[in-house]
Amino acid sequence: MGRVSEPPHSTIVGWREWVRLPGAGVPWIKAKIDTGARSSSLHAFDVEELDRDGVPWVRFSVHPWQHTDSDAVVVERPIHDRRLVRSSSGHAEDRIVVLLDLVLVRRRLSAEVTLTNRDAMGFRMLVGREALERGYVVDARRSWVGGRPRLATRRKNAGR
Repeated sequence: MGRVSEPPHSTIVGWREWVRLPGAGVPWIKAKIDTGARSSSLHAFDVEELDRDGVPWVRFSVHPWQHTDSDAVVVERPIHDRRLVRSSSGHAEDRIVVLLDLVLVRRRLSAEVTLTNRDAMGFRMLVGREALERGYVVDARRSWVGGRPRLATRRKNAGR
C-alpha cells in the first residue's frame, strides 16, 4: 500500500492540540482534534440568551482548564445558528452555535462552535471536521504539534 501525501499548503495537527481563542479572552485550552465530529464544540456553562436590538446573542462562561473551575471567562457572541447535534452515543442535543476565532497550530481561523457541557469529557474543546477542512491534516501519532504554553500554564491546566 502506498504512502498517502497531504494536500498542498496543508498544516499538520496532532490528535490533541493547545488552541487559543483570542477574541474570547481564552489564551489556552486543550482541544481534541476529532475528524469524527462535524462541528467543533466548547465547554460552556451559565448560558444565557440575550436580545441586542433585535439580534439574538448569547452570554456564556468557559472554564479553560481541565479538572478545575478556576479562571472562568465570560464570553458574549451573536448567535450564529442552532443545531441538533448527535453524540457518538446517539444522544441528540439542540445546541447554540457561535462563530469564534481560534488559533490552531499558529494559524488563525473562524469556526462555527457549538456550546455544550463538556465537564465529563476529557477535553474542554473539540475541533471538528468543518474547521479542519480548511487545510489541516491530522497525524494521529502526534500531539501538541503547534507547541505548548509555558510549563507554569500547563501545570495550571492539570488542576490546582
